[in-house]
Amino acid sequence: MVPTLRFYVCLLMIGGGAMVMAQMSTIPNAVGTLVIADGLLLLLTVIDYGRGRKRKITVQRQPLGPLSIGRENPVTITVANSGPSAIAKIKDDYPAAFLVTDEIKTAQVLPQGSTQLSYHVQPRQRGEYRWGKVNVRQLCPWQLTWHQWTVGEGETVTVHPDLMGLKSLTIRLAQATTGNLRQMRKLGLGTEFRELRDYQAGDDLRYLDWKASARRGIPLMRVLEPEREQTVIILLDRGRLMTAWVQGLQRFDWALNTSLALAVTALHRGDRLGIGVFDRTVVSWLPPERGLHYLPKLLKTLTPLQPVLQEPDYGAAIGQLVQQQTRRALVVCITDLIDPTASRELLTALTQLAPRYLPFCVTLRDPQVDQLAHSPATTVSGAYQQAVAINLLQQRQLALAKLKQKGVLVLDAPADKVSEQLVDRYLQLKARTLL
Repeated sequence: MVPTLRFYVCLLMIGGGAMVMAQMSTIPNAVGTLVIADGLLLLLTVIDYGRGRKRKITVQRQPLGPLSIGRENPVTITVANSGPSAIAKIKDDYPAAFLVTDEIKTAQVLPQGSTQLSYHVQPRQRGEYRWGKVNVRQLCPWQLTWHQWTVGEGETVTVHPDLMGLKSLTIRLAQATTGNLRQMRKLGLGTEFRELRDYQAGDDLRYLDWKASARRGIPLMRVLEPEREQTVIILLDRGRLMTAWVQGLQRFDWALNTSLALAVTALHRGDRLGIGVFDRTVVSWLPPERGLHYLPKLLKTLTPLQPVLQEPDYGAAIGQLVQQQTRRALVVCITDLIDPTASRELLTALTQLAPRYLPFCVTLRDPQVDQLAHSPATTVSGAYQQAVAINLLQQRQLALAKLKQKGVLVLDAPADKVSEQLVDRYLQLKARTLL
């Protein structure tokens, strides 16, 4: 039972009235009157509390599923009110490390029936977090006291990589496969036969199927699709540079989201996918498999991994890859670099893969550096920051240019946009049969 402001106002009014009566000699026994008035107020408060308990609302938090890092995850609380409209305060005991938007803080006027209240939490790090109970305060009918209680039990929630992004990507890939998007199959797109279709004006006659056309008596065109069951290997760096914070997340988390986006795309396209995570050594290795059933295993293995303050050994990672994967494969190394000197080991290791493999270096750029380099400087300190940012970008481009000269494919993109660009590049490689 928590007294309200109305209760304290009534208490002050009674005390003030008693003081006035005490100063008036014509009104005897002012103290006794004060005691009776206070007792009556307490009695009314207890009765009000009892009435409030009988009209208690029902509060239930909807089950919490896996949360996505860096995303606004909705949390829904259902309130059922069987009586007349009620005033209540609801406070969920979410983990303190989460950023919260649209939090339920103010008193809610709840009509009769069922009401859904929602807010969003945004985790910044993966892992397991303890989620507490729901704290509820309901205003009793006479508004003299709050009835306070807690609902539910505490539970442990797990913050995963960006599952929301993977879900939307899966939908987009499914739509593209069925032809609902503009990425539709075209004549000559790939090397594997897909189907026959009727000739349309403007079609390339090189893909005319003469035998089938002769049997049917109408011109039929061969529709090709990219070759399936090729191999994609992802090498994910979790070394020192991946510990930096970029756009609210560690660079490793952006890289992990990118790895899973590429994995979903490759598995959806029928390719075999393997992944290795390394620092000084290869700390996790999943050999290539195909099929979307492989995705839960990837999530279970990769979710607990965190970046470490160690210099990565690119040579050791590439050496183990060559031993494990003898057939040609697309090798995607997701990492970051600074300049040609600091990245010499990365350059040496990746250039050794060509031409037996198809090496692909993906680096995650900090958008803040881009902004500093391209924004006009208005102060002396701003000019120095701009000069440093421009120099960093130039050194970065020099290192990437050396990789390109050695036959390594390169993608350098802002950390928050690299997933989409990498998926597009992979689909282009498949369409051009470069794997």
